[in-house]
Amino acid sequence: MVDRRALAAVVVTAVLWASSFVVIRDAGPHFRPGALAEGRLLSGAVALVAILLLRREGLPGRGAWPGITCSGLLWFGAYMVMLNWGEEQVDAGTAALLVNVGPILIALLGGWLLKEGFPPRLMAGLAVSFAGAAVVAFAGAGDGHSTLLGILLCLFAAITYAAGVVAQKPALRHGSALQVTTFGCVIGAVATLPFTGQLIADVRDAPLGSTLGMVYLGLFPTALAFYTWAYALSRTTAGRMGATSYAVPALVVLMSWLFLDEVPGPFALLGGLLCLTGVAVSRTGKRPEPAPAAIERG
Repeated sequence: MVDRRALAAVVVTAVLWASSFVVIRDAGPHFRPGALAEGRLLSGAVALVAILLLRREGLPGRGAWPGITCSGLLWFGAYMVMLNWGEEQVDAGTAALLVNVGPILIALLGGWLLKEGFPPRLMAGLAVSFAGAAVVAFAGAGDGHSTLLGILLCLFAAITYAAGVVAQKPALRHGSALQVTTFGCVIGAVATLPFTGQLIADVRDAPLGSTLGMVYLGLFPTALAFYTWAYALSRTTAGRMGATSYAVPALVVLMSWLFLDEVPGPFALLGGLLCLTGVAVSRTGKRPEPAPAAIERG
């Protein structure tokens, strides 16, 4: 039976995360990668802590902290810095296509660490997706739209995203979605404090629209979308949640065309379609249902 609230949470997450690729690309010229990540995380952390206090949820259980710490450092912290840096040299649509190899990495890590199992076609899907990433890399380097460094940064962002999701899943057994999201964001914000000097200088020099874009990233794609993601993740497996990001690259390409007049080249799109095809292939086998203990929160 479909959990309609979880499905609605997934839709909200996909749309807001898609918008983040476009806003990062728009604000990127005025903020350095670490500064943009710190400003985003500080904005999100303030909003999440305020909501947590209003709801009087307090601290999560002790068992949640290893997963919260790991996801905070990898997903909230490292992922955002790497993605911001990558989007300085790769258009928004291409960045989204590359990051979307994350679901296969989530399935691999989830099958190994969370005992969610390995679908028979997982390795075939992995090969297809990384072939697609290679096509994107060669296409971008050849047509001047992307740099090899930017492509590698986006792929590294996908790795940190996948590791953060898998680390977050066990934490949801011991804390609510709001608690896990809030303290993950706070840890990410603390980890980016070394960029404070850059943030102050960039805010001083950036146009108001770019600064508002940074705040938008914190309030919506971070505070709201990471919460709705954690809410849905607490009700299904990490591998299945990773597969819900199919729609994000398509939304990013559409949004970047509408708002930035920016579209990946034809070979980059072809490589991106291969990435998505690989993810689809990896999801065709029937996966075992999660055991009740894997989705309970205590």
